[in-house]
Amino acid sequence: MNATVTSSESISSPLPTTSEPERIICEAPGRAGIIGNPTDMYGGSVISCSVPLRARVEITPADGLYLECNGQVRRIATREDLRPRHDVFDLPRAILDYMQLPPLGCRVHYETAIPMRSGMAGSTALVVALLRALLAWQGRHPNRYSLAERARYIELNYLKVVCGYQDAYMATFGGLNYMDFRGKQFYRDAEAELFATIEPLADHVSELPFVLAFTGVQHASSAVHKPIRERWLEGEPQVVKAYERIGSLAREGKKALLLRDWDRLGELMNENHAIQRDLGGSGEVNERLIAAALEAGALGAKLAGAGDGGTIIALWPWPDRSRLEEALRRAGAQELYYPEIAPGVTLQMA
Repeated sequence: MNATVTSSESISSPLPTTSEPERIICEAPGRAGIIGNPTDMYGGSVISCSVPLRARVEITPADGLYLECNGQVRRIATREDLRPRHDVFDLPRAILDYMQLPPLGCRVHYETAIPMRSGMAGSTALVVALLRALLAWQGRHPNRYSLAERARYIELNYLKVVCGYQDAYMATFGGLNYMDFRGKQFYRDAEAELFATIEPLADHVSELPFVLAFTGVQHASSAVHKPIRERWLEGEPQVVKAYERIGSLAREGKKALLLRDWDRLGELMNENHAIQRDLGGSGEVNERLIAAALEAGALGAKLAGAGDGGTIIALWPWPDRSRLEEALRRAGAQELYYPEIAPGVTLQMA
């Protein structure tokens, strides 16, 4: 018997099966921040869309617990095996540590089409897919809000990544969402965390007129976010006011997006980026691609995630994208992607 859970379905109760699963396949998408980022770390608002790239996890029975990635295999037998080693197995190690190393007999194979450290939530998508799959193997099926919060908690407390909530919620929910993170500006114990407000916009938006350009430069989001976060925690007026403004830009951007007022949305995106750049949250390669996009005629261009590399997003509401694509490639873009409304975390059990 096969059962599938997608982002549009509830995952709050166990899925019906006639026997123990013989295989679980779980996928989760990357994302691109359209406007409002990075105020998901500061009690703000963000509009974000999924990208057509996904992390994939497959779990099958085995005589012990094995992790498999990039042709490498590691057996996990004791808690000592969960110690971080700065390799491709640290993500599942952190999740298993969070789960207190349950007695599992399975092989966990995982891979991703999302370039790692690209500013498209590649690591978070893997965390969400791995966590969802491992919990399902145990017969546990948390609702999507709880799943997103658990994934974010693992990244912050087990992987030591200074991060917001956008990535975990987008990998879980997918699609195109306006997200409100009021009350979540300070990290709390898991039991005290509030759930974000997620408003799907896909039914009201017929197109996503955006182009993503990956710089080819890998970055660690935490390295960009942590210094600015510390300034905000110290109450530096420039940072506090900046993120209050960016949060309001997302709320204005929601109206512009729904009305297809592309000129206004472009202005808001450009202001969003200018504020983040002035705080030190961009980088030379980002600025080069953004300048190229704007010179080619894009109405707006900004960081799609953290700066100092990663990916930028450009607003281009015309069918022929060749001029923009050529300009971005000349400026050094390694890859171009096109956001699409795709499902969040999905689960197949056989």
